[in-house]
Amino acid sequence: MKIALRRTLILTTFALLAAGLTGCSGKSDAPLFLESARKGGTAEAPVKDVPADTLATQKAFSAVSKKVTPSVVNISTVSRKKSIQPFFEMNPFFEDFFGAPQTRRDKSLGSGFLISADGYIVTNDHVVRDAESIQVKLSNDKVYDAKVVGGDHKTDIAVIKINARDLPPVVLGDSEKLEVGQWAIAIGNPFGLDRTMTVGIISATGRTNMGIETYENFIQTDASINPGNSGGPLLNVYGEVIGINTAIVASGQGIGFAIPINMAKTVFAQLIQKGSVSRGYMGVTIQPMTEELAQSFGLKQARGALVNDIIKGSPADKAGIHQGDVITSINGTEVKDPSHLQRLVAEAGIGKAAKVGIFREGASLELTMTIASADTAPKDLRGSRGDQSQDGGGDLLGLVVEDGEAGVLVADVAAGGSAAEAGIRRGDLIVSINRTRIPDSAAYRRVIASAGRSGSFTILVRRGNASIYFAIRTK
Repeated sequence: MKIALRRTLILTTFALLAAGLTGCSGKSDAPLFLESARKGGTAEAPVKDVPADTLATQKAFSAVSKKVTPSVVNISTVSRKKSIQPFFEMNPFFEDFFGAPQTRRDKSLGSGFLISADGYIVTNDHVVRDAESIQVKLSNDKVYDAKVVGGDHKTDIAVIKINARDLPPVVLGDSEKLEVGQWAIAIGNPFGLDRTMTVGIISATGRTNMGIETYENFIQTDASINPGNSGGPLLNVYGEVIGINTAIVASGQGIGFAIPINMAKTVFAQLIQKGSVSRGYMGVTIQPMTEELAQSFGLKQARGALVNDIIKGSPADKAGIHQGDVITSINGTEVKDPSHLQRLVAEAGIGKAAKVGIFREGASLELTMTIASADTAPKDLRGSRGDQSQDGGGDLLGLVVEDGEAGVLVADVAAGGSAAEAGIRRGDLIVSINRTRIPDSAAYRRVIASAGRSGSFTILVRRGNASIYFAIRTK
């Protein structure tokens, strides 16, 4: 009886287990996940009606990536740099005890893009500067050794070359037609991540005075640009190169800068042709127009570049440009500020005649000037910074002066005085006040006394090799 009962319990247990297993296998017919009907599944997409313009934009970005990515290259360099021994290296006996300073091999990454089917590549000069070896990796993963054709540190543009054929070059666009708000697409090698594409907009154009390069006219974009993107292309929605990604603001996100391709073309064309860059030169030293200077010169707005000195025998001298002229245009293009004038002259073309618009003593004039090569400019056109202002008494302007050669020497500057606030320094030589020459301290006192009622002074000083205008108001 007990045996029969045990058998019954065992059979019942097996039956229950079988039933449980059957139930489990029945559930396996349900899908483990939902798969889109667009991929052959049965589930509908959560959003059925995607706007047509959104799909078109997405398709456009994909098309740019597909067409242009093969033209973008990754650049890796190896350079040798001196190791720093901060506490001992300056000691004259350092090498006696420790030998010659050690060097280290530095590796860096950057980007570039093909501009010809036979292997010319444009990148940033800082990417390949001082490199002992350069390797270029193409989108098909082929790696080539590269050599530097030429570099220009003033614009941070370089050209390198690999020995290859039938390569896909980029198409260069027109950066002059850019408008704020247009799409901007960056492709490069950020942090070594091959051919990364980021998208943003043109945030601004014509950014200058950034302290990045000598000649600046940057495109600002919020398309993500990171270390390793340097030298890569900035593109429009047509896949045309509109800029060369160059710099970022380390303390801010969404602020990157690119060199406009129109500016870059003239540079890398010369680098390919002769390995160096020649720029135009007019032979003036200039300074910005402040609101105070504009008022004192009779200009309605503070634009243009104020000529504070002329190089004797230079193109500007031969054309009849005078000290105190305000250069307002070059070949019909309005001059915004000194850096803009510098760039316009550099790009004007050596040996070509340029129309120079100037403002002189209340009247607008146009002169013709033949642009010379900057290689012919004197090499000592760098102004001395002079001494800093010192405490002391002073006259109406807060100055103590004495007779000097060809003018009046500033012997002391009162701290907090109007001259000190304007930037005049001890050691400056006052050449003219309100465009009246000041040969000696007696003439200086007469002019100060006669002009004192107006409380407005335009003072030209000589500081080292530089001439500088200052606008001072005492009321």
